[in-house]
Amino acid sequence: MLRTLLDRLATTLPALAGVVVVSFLLTRVLPGDTAAYFAGPAATPQAIAQIRSELGLDRPLPEQFARYVADLARGDLGRSLTTGQPVTADLGARLPASAELTLFGLALALLVAIPLGVAAALRQGSLVDHACRVVATAGVSLPVFFTGLLLVYAFYFVLGWAPAPLGRLDAFASPPPTRTGFFLLDSLIAGDLETFRASLAQIVLPGLTLAIFALAPIARITRAAMLAVLAADFMRTARAAGLSSRRVVVTYGLRNALLPVVTTLGMVFSFLLGANVLVEKVFAWPGVGSYAVEALIASDFAPVQGFVLAMALLYTVLNLGIDLAYGLIDPRVRAAA
Repeated sequence: MLRTLLDRLATTLPALAGVVVVSFLLTRVLPGDTAAYFAGPAATPQAIAQIRSELGLDRPLPEQFARYVADLARGDLGRSLTTGQPVTADLGARLPASAELTLFGLALALLVAIPLGVAAALRQGSLVDHACRVVATAGVSLPVFFTGLLLVYAFYFVLGWAPAPLGRLDAFASPPPTRTGFFLLDSLIAGDLETFRASLAQIVLPGLTLAIFALAPIARITRAAMLAVLAADFMRTARAAGLSSRRVVVTYGLRNALLPVVTTLGMVFSFLLGANVLVEKVFAWPGVGSYAVEALIASDFAPVQGFVLAMALLYTVLNLGIDLAYGLIDPRVRAAA
């Protein structure tokens, strides 16, 4: 497993280098002038030129890139002109909020999608199977911002069941002591059930928005994988041996169908990281997605580059985790490695 991990790390280094180059070049070709934006509408050309010189934007592009790579090698992602803080500090403060929301939405999707996909495979043509198709179609058809606005309208404005979509906590609750950065876990660790209920109430609607988006591919892949496994010879042998239906489906069927599902989880998680940007804006969630959007509007290069690099690192770590999970699920993968 260690050799497999080292091999995967070696193959991801060129990809990360490509991300650094592409993110740097894209931020330089985007429309907008950083110096003019921060100088203000009444600034003189001399003031704009001075700010551009202080930011190093008047230097040749290769020199700018060399300075960026040198700073990156020291772990310095630059300073945000919007917040005035180092980008690493801003990302460290906001990344737990985005990670908690993404993982919460993915957990909700898994709790529904996998049982739904298995049930649809076991009962082809039934009401459950049709429900799986409807859910999958709705999940891929509805944009996440539309789903979020619809849930806000239904559960906040009409029914009044949900709190105002204004961040991770309402105005009357205090954040729990920081342990993991996840308010749900930190409040449980501190034994603060009131803060736990408040943070849970705030995360339900944005998490449900992401879960609806993630349901479709997970449910469809689970159904397809289970159908393929149920038609296999070893499943017929297991039934002929007199094993219970539960053991045949769960122990032999679902475990063999998990590999494509785990592969899908990697893609779905990357999709959720992108969808987070819109969901965070709809629900005023203080995550890295909204941070990157605000920096992009202001032509603030450093936060955008830091955001892209952080997402690339997360995706790399996720792929490594999936590769290791393959070996735990299927011993043949370990033997091949």
